[in-house]
Amino acid sequence: MPTHTIETRERKPYIKAVEENNGTVAIAEKSYITSKLLPAVSLANAIENPGVARANAAVSVDKPEGDLEWARKCDGYSPLQQHILFWDPDGDGMIYPWDTYNGFRELGFNPFFSILATFIINVNFSYPTRLAYSWLPDPWFRVYITSIHKAKHGSDSGIYDPEGRFIPQLFENLFSKWDKDDDGALTLRELFQLMHGHRCAADPFGWFAALFEWGTTWLLIQQDSKVYREDLRAVYDGSLFWKIREARKTPTGWTQGWGLGGDGFIGGRKML
Repeated sequence: MPTHTIETRERKPYIKAVEENNGTVAIAEKSYITSKLLPAVSLANAIENPGVARANAAVSVDKPEGDLEWARKCDGYSPLQQHILFWDPDGDGMIYPWDTYNGFRELGFNPFFSILATFIINVNFSYPTRLAYSWLPDPWFRVYITSIHKAKHGSDSGIYDPEGRFIPQLFENLFSKWDKDDDGALTLRELFQLMHGHRCAADPFGWFAALFEWGTTWLLIQQDSKVYREDLRAVYDGSLFWKIREARKTPTGWTQGWGLGGDGFIGGRKML
């Protein structure tokens, strides 16, 4: 018996729940992948209009209105812009290469990784954001926050829409589809499965960008070798980066992730 047939039978309770949710059909009998990767259902009970992209906050089942305090601080910025504000310390709307480097160092990454991240981010994302202002490349390789939506790439999670809004339904789908033990967290193996499932055809840049982004996220926030839902939501709106920086100023440091040994820390443990 084909594996996908067995998987479909095992999901009978889920299928019934979907059908009871306003008669929505989420599984196609002749498309096995639709029974293997199941969308989140009944979100309307926790989130108002979960399919509508939010222009001001990253919301989830646990935080249906997002981080209100953070949203007030970032009033007027889209969630995608909020995600990168940490790397604009002077608030001039532009992220210089040294801003990127310093930001990664403040998050606990070592100099080598911080330089690598600076090269990947500023070299690849400067020109797309620059196109909102000029056809000429930026001589400083600056990333422009106002037009960061132009730097969206293929094979990503799809949580941000093309204009940089946050889509709650798609965020919850990450866990519905890939969190196999339903513990509200994604293991490293599940993250690789997620990346594989979101790959677009003939998109090597997108594949590499997704690997770098998810790999960096895991290094930064993993706890017990898992990435937890609320931590990931706070990465999407950028609020977690500020919390990590403040935590690293304390004697205990940041108690999650690995940080690749930046400033003598591995996670929250002082090694040097």
